[in-house]
Amino acid sequence: MMRSRWNDPRVHRKIGVNMSRYLVTSALPYANGPLHLGHLAGAYLPADIYVRFLRMQREDVKYICGTDEHGVPITIKAEQLGITPKEAVDRFHEVIARDFQRFGISFDNFSRTEKPEHYRFAQEVFLDLLEKGYIVEKSMKQFHCDRCSRFLPDRYVGGTCPQCGSANARGDQCDDCGSWLEALELLEPLCSICGSTPVPRDTTHWFLRLDAFQEWIEQWLAGHPDWKGNVLNYCRGWMDEGLRERAITRDLDWGVPVPVPGAEGKVLYVWFEALLGYVSSTREYFRNIGDPEGWKRYWLDPETRLVQFIGKDNIVFHAVIQPAVLHGLGGYVLPWNIPANEYLNIKGEKFSTSRGTAVWLNDYLAYFPPDPMRYALAINAPENRDTDFSWDEFRARNNELADVFGNFINRIMKFAHRTFDGMVPAPGEAGEAESQLMSSARATRDEVEDLIRGFSLKTACLRVMELAREGNRYFDQSQPWKTAKTDRESCATTIYYSLQLADALRILFAPYIPFTCERTGKMLGREALEWKEAGCENLKPGDRLGRPEILLEKLETGFETVIYDDAAPETTKKAPEGSPDVRETVPYEEFMKMDMRVGVVTEVHEIKGADKLFRLLVDLGDHVRQLVAGMKPYYTAEELTGRRVVVLVNLQPVKIRGVESNGMVLASDDGKGRVRLLQPADDAIPGDGIH
Repeated sequence: MMRSRWNDPRVHRKIGVNMSRYLVTSALPYANGPLHLGHLAGAYLPADIYVRFLRMQREDVKYICGTDEHGVPITIKAEQLGITPKEAVDRFHEVIARDFQRFGISFDNFSRTEKPEHYRFAQEVFLDLLEKGYIVEKSMKQFHCDRCSRFLPDRYVGGTCPQCGSANARGDQCDDCGSWLEALELLEPLCSICGSTPVPRDTTHWFLRLDAFQEWIEQWLAGHPDWKGNVLNYCRGWMDEGLRERAITRDLDWGVPVPVPGAEGKVLYVWFEALLGYVSSTREYFRNIGDPEGWKRYWLDPETRLVQFIGKDNIVFHAVIQPAVLHGLGGYVLPWNIPANEYLNIKGEKFSTSRGTAVWLNDYLAYFPPDPMRYALAINAPENRDTDFSWDEFRARNNELADVFGNFINRIMKFAHRTFDGMVPAPGEAGEAESQLMSSARATRDEVEDLIRGFSLKTACLRVMELAREGNRYFDQSQPWKTAKTDRESCATTIYYSLQLADALRILFAPYIPFTCERTGKMLGREALEWKEAGCENLKPGDRLGRPEILLEKLETGFETVIYDDAAPETTKKAPEGSPDVRETVPYEEFMKMDMRVGVVTEVHEIKGADKLFRLLVDLGDHVRQLVAGMKPYYTAEELTGRRVVVLVNLQPVKIRGVESNGMVLASDDGKGRVRLLQPADDAIPGDGIH
């Protein structure tokens, strides 16, 4: 099919027309734990880059998200922590929102599905589809745990995936192969609460008739041949198998109640209800700004382009189920594009909150600013295949950013202050090198625009870095340190055009490393972020420049020691009389292998026959650990319960008196029998790193 010239973004750019409004969303993160780098790389950083770019184009764009606060993962987490689901989601929403803000993820609205407005909207949608015949009530078989005396929602059932054989499958999905499952399909099913084997029993639930939408979905997907292959291929697999009715209610006491008689004790299932959170969050945003009907321009006007950034494990929900629901409602905007990313792995294993294989955002931010990681994840983005994260890769990308972009800015700023009194010099006539430099900047601007509009964010980032390298080559070949003595006009020309390129790089890099580019703008005396100005001569002769500063620090091998130089032990000091002997010194790299985190003791149990030992259950934010601690001579069970502690979490598990201990609580010991648990600050949150 021939592409319309009117829809070509290059025409859009040249004639300066705002063709459409954009509504951009990222998958709602579960409020059952803190966020890790896999989350950031998959759905949030790419969306933020795209949104920041659109804002710089002065497009009409809103970026909407929120925490997903219902469903079985929430109730499981709350049970593990010994708190209510409401207390759990309140805790983790705050943690997630804080980490997003610190990483510069620039939502227009970050809401919660636990809000009354979302409840009302979800129930309205259910009743609308029920009335239209798209939802039906049916009897079904569901696993029941006789030991727990309850029907088991799908995530309370674990077992072996019938598709790939993974032993880590859940009753709703296999993360290893991405298959969406029914609990009854699992091989060797087990109750996730008590470990017993559940049995199928009859119960009643309400089902969404996905089969009624199959023909329409196939036609709708056929109209998007330009979508990423992983999205289309995944959907084709579903279509080939044939869509079936799917239960959209669960036996839980936490969630949006099913709003019909006879449905007591049942709630709307999260994969149906949470997808409506994009709409309810948009409604909340416009209500908060005093325009309660404004949401309709973004959800009911076909001119809106709905772009939904997700990970590949969410494809079926956004490319099949959500379009079916919105189409069933009638009149709602459907996804214009769904740029789903693959997985970011760590040492070949998927990042996972539930499995504890992660680099947590708050741990990273305790050591480093956000921009080096934003750049490292963008340049290594899992756009078309799984990619692997390592600290060596992070160090290399940090140093690349510092050596190429940071060094270029630093060189020209210092030179301008030293040679031209901190002002933009008046240039001589531009030569071939200068003309080529500015032409390359404009060409890069246009190429990067097309790449970002086409969701090739990684390639776009690489292209901007190539332009920064070109700037360094221009500076080196022009040799201003020589011409400053022999040809001041030529020197002024070099610095003038180098400053113009620095401003272009500031604009083009701004979606990727916004904090660094903001500081660059202050040095250049420029605040505006207009995409069209990249490659133009925006700085005028005589403009006063800001004070030079180092934008980015390089990291050497074993870079953790650089971060903690001020905490290095003073080996020359004599130990106080009576203090414990200093043990053999260890390399700093060995010490940094220890993973220490804040925990809260939730339960304390006796160990039969043990005079000094307690069995502790400790909340570490994203999971609960069992530890054995010799605290009985020093603390009562009541004194320990609810106490914040420091836990060494990556200690090899050991069995003590037949009880497995998965870590160690840390305490001080004066060598005279006085032992005291280390006490984190009162505002420390379970899972916070200890450094």
